[in-house]
Amino acid sequence: MTVMARSWSRLTLAGKLVFTIVPVLLLLAAGLALVVILFGKPIVDFLATNIWLVRFVVAATAVLLMSVPSAFLIIYMEMKVIALMNLRIGPDRVGPFGSLLSVVHGLKVLMKEDFSPTGSDRVVFTLAPVVVYMSAVMTLLVIPFAPGLFGQDFNIGLLYLFAVSGLTVVGLLMGGWSSFNKYSLLGGLRSAAQVVSYEIPLTLSIVGLLILAGTMSLNQITLQQSGWFTDWYVFKQPLGALIFFIAATAEANRTPFDLTEADSEIVAGFATEYSGMRFGFFFFAEYVNVFVVSGLIVTLFFGGWNAPFAWPEAWAVHLSLDPGSMGLGLLFALLIIPPLLILALSAPFYVGRSSMKWWQALIIGFILFNLLVIVVIGGAAFISWDWVAGLLWFLGKSYVFVFLFVWMRGTLPRVRIDQLMNFAWKWLLPASLLNLFVTAAAVTVIAPR
Repeated sequence: MTVMARSWSRLTLAGKLVFTIVPVLLLLAAGLALVVILFGKPIVDFLATNIWLVRFVVAATAVLLMSVPSAFLIIYMEMKVIALMNLRIGPDRVGPFGSLLSVVHGLKVLMKEDFSPTGSDRVVFTLAPVVVYMSAVMTLLVIPFAPGLFGQDFNIGLLYLFAVSGLTVVGLLMGGWSSFNKYSLLGGLRSAAQVVSYEIPLTLSIVGLLILAGTMSLNQITLQQSGWFTDWYVFKQPLGALIFFIAATAEANRTPFDLTEADSEIVAGFATEYSGMRFGFFFFAEYVNVFVVSGLIVTLFFGGWNAPFAWPEAWAVHLSLDPGSMGLGLLFALLIIPPLLILALSAPFYVGRSSMKWWQALIIGFILFNLLVIVVIGGAAFISWDWVAGLLWFLGKSYVFVFLFVWMRGTLPRVRIDQLMNFAWKWLLPASLLNLFVTAAAVTVIAPR
């Protein structure tokens, strides 16, 4: 035992990780192989007869897995964009251009002490961030990202969306009330008043679109906007789109409507007493909500995954190349072409800079070769597969609105709570009712009898 302890103490951190992780992975692999051998056929038969369950698990897993990277990307985008607006550099140390700083923030949240204040209701205090995070993630289930790429196509998708997103205020109230802190309680009550006030114009702004679309399925609403950008609902419902954008900003607690966590007034609002991973859930939920709101605006008013111009089938190039038919020619091409391309891409750097060593030029050429391969494969996929092109169009348009939210945070001041409430009840509500009545009257007059 003494020899083993001495040997263990002499190992580096990497060595300790290897000797710890490798045996665990081997045991897991052996256990998985044993389960497959003993129960493989019954499991396959069960999954084949319950394909709906498999689809649900895959969709739920995909939605959960995409939420955290999306939040990390938006956090980095917010830090970098606001820094450039303020004539600063922003994060530039961790990763290329500081792109891994969001990951560091996430790890830092995980390492913080998870503290529950004295006098708090610990069960409610713990469940509150989970409710907020899950209400944000569950809304992603009905958003269509591309043709055939969605969690579930409900025929009452918009109704589900508003019902699930309304749970956010329940979580904020739970966190504010259970923290046993006056600032947290104020933040929770503000969130209730704000969400209840802006939920009404948010919902009414969509009713005019529903009259035109005749469906509450987000997938069908997107399909109705295919063709040129003039078919998008933003041109048929400009007032509804503006009201929806303002009300959704308030629903997502974004500047200038972030009264629920106004740090200049009530410390951090409902999140004042939170730390560690429980604060991380609140933190991630806010940025997932930014992506959800942006995706909703794009889906409802800006064509969803549709391109802004017609994409006739004649333009699409369907690649029918069969690599297997090339025989030994494929092996020859894979052995000869990549090294030649790497050398060709490395040569300008090696010749142009006398101080550069040959192996440094080769590394640069290898990186450029991989980027070229990614661009070629991505371009071929964009042209050949509808879902790839649709996903890229959807994400591109969504992140334009994410940038707009970041821009607003870097420029607009926070409004007062009385201004917030007055704007909802005195301006947005009458404007949404006006939009509804005008749309209904126009459909009644123009519709064929």
